[in-house]
Amino acid sequence: MIKDSFGRVHDYLRISLTDHCNLRCFYCMPEEKYAFAPVSKLMQADEIETIARLFVDNGVKKIRLTGGEPLVRKDAPKILQSLGKLGIELAMTTNGVRIDEMLEEIKSAKIKTLNISLDTLQQDKFFRITRRDLFQRVRSNIELAVKNNIRVKLNVVVMKGLNDDEIVDFIALTQYQNIEVRFIEFMPFSGNRWTSNQVLSLEEIILKISSRYEIIPQKPVANDTAKRYSIPGHTGSFAVISTMSAPFCDTCNRIRLTADGKLKNCLFSKGETDLLGALRRGEDILPLIGQTIMGKAKALGGQFSGVFDDIDVNTLENRSMITIGG
Repeated sequence: MIKDSFGRVHDYLRISLTDHCNLRCFYCMPEEKYAFAPVSKLMQADEIETIARLFVDNGVKKIRLTGGEPLVRKDAPKILQSLGKLGIELAMTTNGVRIDEMLEEIKSAKIKTLNISLDTLQQDKFFRITRRDLFQRVRSNIELAVKNNIRVKLNVVVMKGLNDDEIVDFIALTQYQNIEVRFIEFMPFSGNRWTSNQVLSLEEIILKISSRYEIIPQKPVANDTAKRYSIPGHTGSFAVISTMSAPFCDTCNRIRLTADGKLKNCLFSKGETDLLGALRRGEDILPLIGQTIMGKAKALGGQFSGVFDDIDVNTLENRSMITIGG
């Protein structure tokens, strides 16, 4: 069992497979011509399995694969196959572009839930956000996942002046489709030009939805980052991830492993621990894991208070989102 100094048990590991991506979303990737990590610097398939097994042996019950885009790795099928045998809940966050190509591998790994990133329902806006003309393919792959009885959660990063006018349109998707739309408050990372006036808060999101629909708060799930709601008569549901306006750090159980094998005890942590380097040197990495989690701050990496209007983004120390993992 992996605990921090506040008694929080950490049993959920997020593994980034790569910092490569086939989209170029501006809030995730600092620039179009991004310098991706060379393959030799990334965890190899056998190293990912070794580290994952160690975490599972020490109490991790769920692993989520992230990127970049996890499915752009050439050895993604091998990784899915090996992790699918660990006897834990395996999930994935993806941009949806390659679901059709990898559907059988996804099903074989017993992945029952896919978080699919989609920030707009408008094709022209999708191109502006992602800098790639792949909107129709993503929409088709969302439908493909649903048809194959894979639970779909749509991750929507909401920004004022960009897509906040589409919130009700996303809610309409839940009327007849069994999907969960997850509205995510815009968060600050290196290079994403975050400003507080772009953040649409939990309160503002709920206000927009309740002006059109009756909404019913759902009972909180242990360790959940999302505040969940249902709408009478709708097959699906929606949720809000309120990192900026109403943080949920008190029950955090998450550990993050970057594609280059660095352990982060929080999405916003300044420090990180090089597990991959230690593993390649033949060292026992379990003490490093324990020390890293024990050093976790009480909230938000110790970098800000949760009053997002007061954040000076220039003083934050962190990576870009694409190098941390979604």
